[in-house]
Amino acid sequence: MHIGLIGGIGVAATVVYYQRLTAAAAARGVPKLELTIVHGKIHELIRNNLADRRTEQAQAFLPLVTRLQDAGCDCAALSSLGAHFCFDELAALSPLPIVSAVAPLDAYFVDQGIKRVGLLGTRVVMRTRLYSQLTRTDALALDGEIESLGQAYQDVAVTGTCSGSQRELFLDAGQRMIAAGADAIVLAGTDLNLAFDGQDPGYRVIDALDVHVALLADLAAGRKTLSGVQS
Repeated sequence: MHIGLIGGIGVAATVVYYQRLTAAAAARGVPKLELTIVHGKIHELIRNNLADRRTEQAQAFLPLVTRLQDAGCDCAALSSLGAHFCFDELAALSPLPIVSAVAPLDAYFVDQGIKRVGLLGTRVVMRTRLYSQLTRTDALALDGEIESLGQAYQDVAVTGTCSGSQRELFLDAGQRMIAAGADAIVLAGTDLNLAFDGQDPGYRVIDALDVHVALLADLAAGRKTLSGVQS
């Protein structure tokens, strides 16, 4: 299956998607990964996300999905959990099936025996508890710090770099959510790998990107079908 990826939202997230998807496809024996990446506008996404302009952002993504369709892609995916705030609006317009990064998470948590997760990501992701799409898993966030944590994450996503102080901010936030009862911390922001990769925070960390990549790799390998994913 030919996978289409909307990248550029941000660049560091796109790079890690590419790295992990090619590795996951190879591990599944895919002889030649069919993958096309288009480049979105991160500042446009940030403005629309903060203003909850879902229809406007879906319209902004539509030409990119159309370009993926023209390139022969069978489906499209967003390389940003923050971008999923307009998932329903985009899916309604899209000429291609959009493979959600949020939908597989609930089932994954249940399979892993995780009952409660702490969230790190964009302001909207934390405030809405992953768009209220976790129906079988409880989620928490540091409600009094959503603005500061969200701004720190936005800065990391835009620059594609994570400073030592930003890393400590995220690691400490995760520790406090564990202390508040979370079984694991979910990196619900694609660029958070810049803060957590290579770190041993002393608690379980789940990168939502890896769950999404595994699904896309299964589609590329023919282990799953779009009808099965979207049923």
